[in-house]
Amino acid sequence: MNLTTARSPFSVSSMSNGDDRKFSLGGCSNSDTDSVASRSSGVFSGYDTLDTPPSYDFYTNTEVFGRAKKSRPSLFQLHSNPQVFSQDDPSPPPLYEESSVDKQSPDEDEPTEPPPEPTRFGWAQGVMIRCMLNIWGVILYLRLPWITAQAGIGMTWIIILVSSSITGITGLSTSAIATNGKVKGGGTYFLISRSLGPELGGSIGLIFAFANAVAVAMHTVGFAETVQVLMQETEVSMVDKLNDIRIIGVITVTCLLAISMAGMEWESKAQVLFFLVIMVSFASYIVGTIIPATPQKQAKGFFSYRADIFAANFVPGWRGPEGSFFGMFSIFFPSATGILAGANISGDLKDPNVAIPRGTMLAIFWTTISYLIISATIGSCVLRDASGYINDTVSSLSGECLGVGCNYGWNFTECITNKTCPYGLSNYYQSMSMVSACGPLITAGIFGATLSSALACLVSAPKVFQCLCKDKLYPGIGFFGKGYGKNNEPLRSYLLAYVIAICFILIAELNTIAPIISNFFLCSYALINFSCFHASITNSPGWRPTFRFYSKWLSLLGAVVSVIIMFLLTWWAALIAIGIVIFLLGYVLYKKPDVNWGSSMQASSYNMALSQCVGLNQVEDHIKNYRPQCLVLSGPPCMRPSLVDFIGTFTKNQSLMICTNVITGGPSPDAVESAKISTHLKWLDKRRIKSFYHTVVADDLRVGVQMLLQSTGLGRMKPNVLVMGFKKNWRKAQPGVIENYIGILHDAFDLQYGLCVLRMKEGLDISRTMQAHVNLGFETSTEQALDTRTSTTTTSPTIDTSLDPEELMAISQPTTVFQTRQGKKTIDVYWLSDDGGLTLLLPYLLTRKKRWGRCKVRVFVGGEAQQVDEQKQELKALISRFRLGFQDIQVLPDINGKPQSEHIKRFEDLIAPYRVSSVQKDGQEADETTKDFSWMVSDEEIETFRAKSLRQIRLNEVIQDYSRDAALIIVTMPVGRRGACPSSLYMAWLEIVSRDLRPPVLLVRGNQENVLTMYCQ
Repeated sequence: MNLTTARSPFSVSSMSNGDDRKFSLGGCSNSDTDSVASRSSGVFSGYDTLDTPPSYDFYTNTEVFGRAKKSRPSLFQLHSNPQVFSQDDPSPPPLYEESSVDKQSPDEDEPTEPPPEPTRFGWAQGVMIRCMLNIWGVILYLRLPWITAQAGIGMTWIIILVSSSITGITGLSTSAIATNGKVKGGGTYFLISRSLGPELGGSIGLIFAFANAVAVAMHTVGFAETVQVLMQETEVSMVDKLNDIRIIGVITVTCLLAISMAGMEWESKAQVLFFLVIMVSFASYIVGTIIPATPQKQAKGFFSYRADIFAANFVPGWRGPEGSFFGMFSIFFPSATGILAGANISGDLKDPNVAIPRGTMLAIFWTTISYLIISATIGSCVLRDASGYINDTVSSLSGECLGVGCNYGWNFTECITNKTCPYGLSNYYQSMSMVSACGPLITAGIFGATLSSALACLVSAPKVFQCLCKDKLYPGIGFFGKGYGKNNEPLRSYLLAYVIAICFILIAELNTIAPIISNFFLCSYALINFSCFHASITNSPGWRPTFRFYSKWLSLLGAVVSVIIMFLLTWWAALIAIGIVIFLLGYVLYKKPDVNWGSSMQASSYNMALSQCVGLNQVEDHIKNYRPQCLVLSGPPCMRPSLVDFIGTFTKNQSLMICTNVITGGPSPDAVESAKISTHLKWLDKRRIKSFYHTVVADDLRVGVQMLLQSTGLGRMKPNVLVMGFKKNWRKAQPGVIENYIGILHDAFDLQYGLCVLRMKEGLDISRTMQAHVNLGFETSTEQALDTRTSTTTTSPTIDTSLDPEELMAISQPTTVFQTRQGKKTIDVYWLSDDGGLTLLLPYLLTRKKRWGRCKVRVFVGGEAQQVDEQKQELKALISRFRLGFQDIQVLPDINGKPQSEHIKRFEDLIAPYRVSSVQKDGQEADETTKDFSWMVSDEEIETFRAKSLRQIRLNEVIQDYSRDAALIIVTMPVGRRGACPSSLYMAWLEIVSRDLRPPVLLVRGNQENVLTMYCQ
């Protein structure tokens, strides 16, 4: 068979990606109707199919200019029968091309040219050079020689390698996170927030952006101080020392702002220029170490490479209060930071997944090598102490000679003894300038290092802050998130960072703030390492980084060491940083922003929940640990807030509550989408109801409830009490609806569920119109008639369910009686039949809550007039053994008395429409009628259940007498035998017991198994 000839000559293509999709047949220019009409012909025949091969478009969120983005067909479109669609169906299932087709001409409103491509950078210019410039700083030029003199070459190498190990581990963690999916703009904040979630990510993003803004001021002041020293050497001054630094700093940061706002392309060119200046200064320094020393340099302690100088400087020579390993480490470590400069502009990189790992790790490697080389070379060439006097030679001075300089004809004994030497590694911070072949080049290198670091921070802060603003985790910052130009530059955030930098430049005293900033950076490193460890340890299938050279245990070590270093640097600054993180973390936890990034915290929560649920399988049920775990037939929870509020009162933080909804009808896209809707969960969260929400699609209500009763729950976490609303309008409903309602009660009893039915005088359902997602089998509003043929709408309720669920969320939630404090009222419990104790347990749980805590529980039981006192004492003793604290026990001797005749007449009128005699026709026998219509009540059944019917009538009279002013009435629910008691008669019992009562009535029946115990084991 030739498969090619079997294929239809037509192929179908999607021409747009919106809701109003258009379809055309290859080779034709037909409209929507032509495409729809063709569906029943060759399109679905032979080889034609909706299935398509894998495509990049199916997995990306972006679109390519010039062509429509394809989308994968839904399962319903693949699985449904195409013949069921009529030609006038407004939403036919879209078909997909399997061969190229002619493209339609673009719409007039669409641009004909692609938008300008923003400037993107590779791994070298975008990450490596930027990170190297940010790592190199003033400490490299002015403090590294001094640290070498203090700690010695060997100990300095240890300090450098330990610092680089920490940053290297952080770089590995950053690389792993950056390669676990497509990285957008936002840098450090984006990596942490998308990995650990918005709580930690948001707090770190805010303080990291602020720290970068203040770091701009720090580096700018460092530059300004260097310029001011040069001005002082030439005896030039504008005002005074402090104001000169302020003026130079403000001018400098303004120029840097202009470079940044000109665009990333100009900023990157400036960084390359600074990089070249630093490289030239390094070359000048290396050449200077090789050139033979002049007498002037020898007087200052420089003798080029000497083995004995290397040996003398290899061991530590601690001096001053900072003379210790940790003291030197705290001074050097900030010079190893800056590894996140490349990641912070992740949105401006060509390929962040490649650029961030390669550029960051190479930057760490080369800067570490440069630190090691400089410390080794400067320690091999320069003495620790020198006088700088050209006449301090051995031949010109007599007496003892101290120090290595004696071997080369110089005697610095006097200044070494008096500790007044102005030169040497231990005393002269400008040692690299002295050694360099050209001293001004070192000064230029200092300028390049400070300005490049300031420029990198000035770019990083707005980029990180812009991403934070767009996520809307904190109020009042969205204004600064707006982007401009092809690169989406955050100009407003630039101005904010500029203002912050100006404020700290004007202070010009950053010695106190500098440790806080270092701790903020360390805090970021700790969280990045913890993010990598946490994502790895949760074993989430979504954790698949392409960068494999990382270890989760190394990441954990890096996180712990980063926190330790925070306290070693400045303990009080570490406490401030951690305190700010905790405060911002608490704010986000309280606000619970509506974001879902698939964080490792979500994976961890799932793992813990799964582990605990599986662990419950090994725990046997015990009466002492019994909890009423409620399956609530609420429909959409927002339609029956009273029912949800009442159950949520005693289940909150104590037991399981699952609100459920049955969507009647066959499976369809609308039904499936309604079943998945999350609006109801948002409504519950907004109302602070701790409940699950579950929806099923079934042919009718009873079948759906049967599915819920048998399948809802997980392991031991499964419901044991069914809660539903009373069907108030049952007399106006079709008999089949009554049959289903009573059938649900029987199904619950068959499956060993306890049962609660709540009735309120004003009704439970507050909806005006009944929609497809609202079950017709549930109780409706007070005056609303429910009929399968007609549906009547009334006034008074507060919510219109014809609105979209999202609009319902925007409406203020209705207040119910169960949301307010009940005061000093009573909860009246009519414990007429022993059901295992559920009737007593529920009021006890209610009184443990603040809203019901002041209510007094009264227990009523039936009894005989001759033994009232004995029965009361016996019941008191029993309840006291249960430790429930109920003291008011009353025996009702008249509970079995005969009710009033008018009440009996009202009950008879209630069931009259369902009597067999009222519907018999053509001499049909009563037994045949009841056999065909089980909801009908025969005369024989009336007589059989007369005593039970009279008891329910009498019970209502007693409740009217005793509980007119109660806050809540709890009554033991009567039980009707399946197949023996007609559904209409059973419904009449429930109606007559709870009729005309102002307080809410809860009909309760346990599953006849103990839920209370008097024993301790």
